[in-house]
Amino acid sequence: MRRAGTATEAAPADAGEGSARGLTALLTTAMAFSMMQLFLLGALGPRLVDRLGVSETVLGLTTTVGFGTAAVLSPAGGRIVDRIGPRRALVALLALSAVALGLIGAAPGSSLLLAAVALGGLPQALANPATNKAILVSVPAPKRGAVTGAKQSGVQLGAFVAGLPLAVAASAIGWRGAVWVAAGAALLAALWAWRTLPADASSPPKVAASGPARSRPRGPVPWLAAFSLFLGAGIASVNTYLALFGSQRLGMGPTVAGALVAVLGVAGIAGRVGWSRAATPGRAPWLPGLLAGGAVGAAVLLAAAVRVGPLVWVAAVAVGVFAVSGNAVSMVLVMQRSAPGRAGQDSALVAAGFFAGFAVGPPLFGFLAERGRYGEGWSLVAVEFAVAGAVALAWAVRDRRTRADGPR
Repeated sequence: MRRAGTATEAAPADAGEGSARGLTALLTTAMAFSMMQLFLLGALGPRLVDRLGVSETVLGLTTTVGFGTAAVLSPAGGRIVDRIGPRRALVALLALSAVALGLIGAAPGSSLLLAAVALGGLPQALANPATNKAILVSVPAPKRGAVTGAKQSGVQLGAFVAGLPLAVAASAIGWRGAVWVAAGAALLAALWAWRTLPADASSPPKVAASGPARSRPRGPVPWLAAFSLFLGAGIASVNTYLALFGSQRLGMGPTVAGALVAVLGVAGIAGRVGWSRAATPGRAPWLPGLLAGGAVGAAVLLAAAVRVGPLVWVAAVAVGVFAVSGNAVSMVLVMQRSAPGRAGQDSALVAAGFFAGFAVGPPLFGFLAERGRYGEGWSLVAVEFAVAGAVALAWAVRDRRTRADGPR
């Protein structure tokens, strides 16, 4: 029997261990490439400022353009994934990522760079709906939390790859060559998805409607979208400006500054996997608020690093463990609470809030960074995380009361 309020797209068979590992690896790779441009622009920020002639404000604007596009397209992306299926969506995601990265590597200046970043918003809009849909179709319910945490950690795997191996490669073959290497890898991943994923259904599953309310998001979705808006604003500011902060204020070389992004990425992988495994149905509603509280502490450490430089490494770890993990837990909640047939759309709506935060946060931070006011910028990030925590805790309290008073 299906439990009320639990997302069930199908009754997946318990696939073999090797098949499950292969699916998890593919979904993790897809998530890494969906946001690779963000981390590359952040990790290569010092080189872009010096060699391409972009300003700190334009660097922040690249994030705004990419994630603004993703935020606008995410609701439509969720509906598209529900209709065409996860295999077609994942292949399209990876192919578009390759094209966007290739254009970033070829950009002669700010105009084409911004256009390429806008194109990169399309795979971002498809990423969470497509990967969540693949999990619901192929992974038994008891294993979904672990697989979700693993695939969400792919975003931070992208941060690690951008911050360490690709940043090191940029020293040897130039920043354009490093971006083109990433584009070629995305094409190979698209071929991998096409050859290994099962074919999509020829027509989308029919879901019984029960009036206008069925078409509207319910439960935690609006709350999680608001939580994700403020969480995303803070995370995007850290991703975009952490390496530049290390270079401009802490005296680090470009490669060492890029390693800050790699450290954040490794911590985010561990945090997303660990917290997603901990997100059982009874515990999950409280985790976003808890993680946002830890993120506030991480932002305070970044502000303190203006005077005590080594704290920046501790802060990078804390941002990964707490702030970055919040998005993974919110996706686990979506899959636990979405109505049948709505998983793609609900995932997209929450992702739209996250991407809107990514679009808004960096320009505000960039205004301060261009004036050397990094301490005030990190304080702004702390406020954004605090608001996210307040929204999450308000929903958790409301949810507990609703479940206590409602029918069982």
